[in-house]
Amino acid sequence: MSLHYSRQYQEEIEALNQVARHRPRSTLVMGIQQENRQIRELQQENKELRTSLEEHQSALELIMSKYREQVFRLLMASKRDDPGIVTQLKEQHTNEMQAHIDKINEMATVMKKAIEVDEGRACEDEERIKQLELENRGLRELLGISREAFLVLRRDERDDASDSTSLSPLVTSSDLSLRKS
Repeated sequence: MSLHYSRQYQEEIEALNQVARHRPRSTLVMGIQQENRQIRELQQENKELRTSLEEHQSALELIMSKYREQVFRLLMASKRDDPGIVTQLKEQHTNEMQAHIDKINEMATVMKKAIEVDEGRACEDEERIKQLELENRGLRELLGISREAFLVLRRDERDDASDSTSLSPLVTSSDLSLRKS
């Protein structure tokens, strides 16, 4: 009977090792910690990229507005007499402004997609970490149950061994008393 439980215990230990790919617990924990560190670094980088993008957009808008003002003033000073040129310059200015706004919006869209992808990866990594933690807890429970079963078996074996040794003198004395009578 104890041989059966010992084999069962060994089979459970082998199954747990296969699930963990024969990696020790410390290796698994270090891997999870490294993933956490990478996630935090990516989140920080995302924040920095957002801030940088906003600063670049503001700077570009300021530069373009100053440029347009200067060009418009220059043209107005040189062409005050020709309203057609002023209208044409205003249209050109509006078209250039719209082109720059479109470029800025396109850059913002690309950055938002990059941020979403990074956040998606962070969510996937967090899900994987939670899954590994849950699996780790389950494996610990299985290991605890296996250890408990093994200890109970050992205790039962010891009890059986002590019961058989304590009964031997009784059986022998009763046998002797029967033989004498």
